[in-house]
Formats: sequence, structure tokens, C-alpha cells
Amino acid sequence: MSKIIIIGAGPAGLAAAAAALASGAQIDIIDDNHASGGQIWRGGADHQKDTRATKLWQQLSQSTQVQFHFGAKVVHATKRDDTYQIVVEKQANNQTQIFSANKMILCTGARELLLPFPGWTLNGVTGAGGLQALAKAAYPVAGKRIIVAGSGPLLFAVAASLIERGAHVTHVIEQAKFGQLSRFALGLIATPSKITQAYQLMRTMHKTLETRYHANSYVVSAHASTDESAKKETTKEASNDTIKENTLACVRVSIQGEVQDIPCDMLACGYGLMPNTELATVLGCAILDDKTYPKVQVNEAQETSLHGVYCAGEGTGIGGVDLALAEGTIAGLAASGQSISSKYKAQRHKWRGFAQRLHQAFGLRDELKHLCQADTIVCRCEDVTYGQLEQHSDWRDAKLHTRCGMGACQGRICGNANRFLFSWEKDSGRLPMTSMKIASLMIACENDTK
Repeated sequence: MSKIIIIGAGPAGLAAAAAALASGAQIDIIDDNHASGGQIWRGGADHQKDTRATKLWQQLSQSTQVQFHFGAKVVHATKRDDTYQIVVEKQANNQTQIFSANKMILCTGARELLLPFPGWTLNGVTGAGGLQALAKAAYPVAGKRIIVAGSGPLLFAVAASLIERGAHVTHVIEQAKFGQLSRFALGLIATPSKITQAYQLMRTMHKTLETRYHANSYVVSAHASTDESAKKETTKEASNDTIKENTLACVRVSIQGEVQDIPCDMLACGYGLMPNTELATVLGCAILDDKTYPKVQVNEAQETSLHGVYCAGEGTGIGGVDLALAEGTIAGLAASGQSISSKYKAQRHKWRGFAQRLHQAFGLRDELKHLCQADTIVCRCEDVTYGQLEQHSDWRDAKLHTRCGMGACQGRICGNANRFLFSWEKDSGRLPMTSMKIASLMIACENDTK
């Protein structure tokens, strides 16, 4: 009986597993979250309004062929002959487990692109998707004045989500210009479901009649609070000076060329998504860089350059839930040796077209590269400033001399930022993929020597 390992329990991973069921394969789905759904269906596929999520969850959760492993972090991956072995740390029981299979599907999703600007490290400044995730996990936003900024359709979804939870979203700031947005809107005719979705989000945004939308606009800087009330809400240990320096009070924004200061309690700022390619990279899969972002190269069956390793969803390019479902289904069918219907190929073609229009409409403007001042921190893990990085010629040189990218996130945040700011390509990384227990490392080493 064949075995398939699927990394990631988001839409692509769930779709891949569902497609592979008919082959009789035994499937292990590994995800570092504590519930299925990934970032798109965050909080559990079984709790979503999207009926596709609930249907997939019902099908998979009732199958004896599928084993879910939540709270499981992939820390090491190797190949021996035709078998792939994944070392996983499980948070629940603090144990290490090794999974082996000759077929693997990578559905590792994406992360938010955060770009530095003066004041982006202040308390109250988050990523757009980051604040949405926090709010969904019960972080209190009710009554807070929030500015949502950056680029892409995600801004509408974030604003609507925050408003539903009682936040006062005063402004949505989109850096793309009107002409780009108009062309994108016209292109939605090819995907009517996206028109309906956009209408629903806009309707939610305008329920309160307080949200202003500005295109051709972007955040210039964020500034700290000097409000006496902010001091009273802090712990006794914190000094007044610390509060003045660290609490967000207002955001300076360029609105169609006019600079304005807008008071707020929080700023949620994100510039789209970047594929998570780390696992594919350390395995040795070919990575394609078309100057938009690095992504995993796949063929028509979603197979990577490594035989038996497939990739689906945002790892092959940012395209949203519909593309992820189509690619996941194709990957699941191919990995389990089933034929691929032309219906799924047509769906993939359709949503890849949408993804291409998305990238064209929301390409980032050059002004965003020049917001940092010399003392603006770029690598938050190691407190490396823009001025320090300017002195170096490439990622490796900067890393050796400043420790940029050597902190807890291993360059996952600053690496993408430096790629945009300086056109630096981050190194391919190495195993272990992330921090791991010495006991897990020993198990991985022992397994490699067998």
C-alpha cells in the first residue's frame, strides 16, 4: 500500500489528500498549526463559511486512510534512495517522530511581505494579515481606530474582518495606482465569483460609513504616542519614556502625493504574500525566480524537479484559494497514480490567469524602497539597521558582517525585505530548517547514518 506525506493542511493540502483517497493510499498530513485550514481557512476547515472547506474536512476526518498531525514542526528532511524522510517535532507531547514515504506533496503556503519604514517597530504596528489572524484568535480590536495599509485584495478582507469584530477602520491605504486597479477590476469579468466576493467585502467595509479608501497612497512613517492616557494603561515597571517611544499614535501617509498625519491606535500594514519555499529548497527542488518572487518550479502534474515530490498552492506562486484547490487536486491525483481530468487543468489555467492579473495590478512602487532612514531597523531579530546594510554588496556579505538574517526567523522576514530593498537574493538555507531540540537533532543524525 502506497504512502503519501502532505506538508500543510491548508486548502491545497486538504484538496490533495481528498484527491488521493480513491487510490487507497495511506496519507499523513503534517501541519504546525493546531487546526486544519492554513491561513486562508484559519481556525479549522470545519468552522468556515466556505462550504468547500467543511466538505473537505468531513471527507478527510472520517477516513481511516488519513492521519492528521497538528502542532507538528518539520525540522529536518532527507532523501534515501527513493524514500523521503521527514523529522518532525510535536508540540503536544514534546516528542520527535520520523515520517517516511516515496511520495510527498509540499503545501507550505505563504507568508506576508513586510517592508520596513520609520516607526514600523512601534507597539501597535503589525502586518495586515497578522492582525487579522490575531483578531480571529480573539485579540481585542473592538473600539480601536485602525488603519489598514499596503497592497492587494487582502486589505479589503482584513478591513472587513476587523470591522466585524468592532474595530473602527478609518482608512484603507492602497499603494497601487488607479489605472492598475481599473484594469484589474475589468479583468474580474473572467472570474465572476471574485466580483461577488469583492462586493460582499466592500459592503461590510461601508456598513459603518467611516472607512475611507485611498489608492495611489502609502505609509511614509509611524509615530509614537505622547498621550498621558497611554501612560496610565501601562505596567508599573514600564517607564513613561518607554511609552512615549514605543506606543503608536499616528501614521504619516502620502495620499495621492499629499502627505497627511492620521491619528490611530493600530496600523496593519502588509504588501502581499511571498511563497514559503524553504522546505523545497533544502530538499533540492528547483526554484523559479521570475523577478516577482522565488517559487517552486513544477510541471503539468505539479511535480517538482525531484521525482516523487509535488508542490501545490502558494508555494508555486500566489494565486488564492481557488488556484490552491485546483493545484492540490492535481498534485493528489498525480502523486497517487491516478489520471488527471481536463476539468482540473482548466480550473488551474483559469486561476493562474487571475493570479497573473493580480501581480500586474499590485506590483510594488519604487517609492517604498526609499522610506528607510539610516537608523531604521530592517532585521528585527538582530537589530540591524538600514544604514548598516547599505554598506554591503549582497546578502551573504551583509549576513557575515551584521548577523542580518541569523536570528530566530532565519531571514524569513528581513530576507524578503532586503530582496525588495537591495535586490539581494537570500541564500538557500540549510538543515535544520528551524530551531530544534538537541534530542531531535541526534535522532535525525542517527537516522541519516543508518
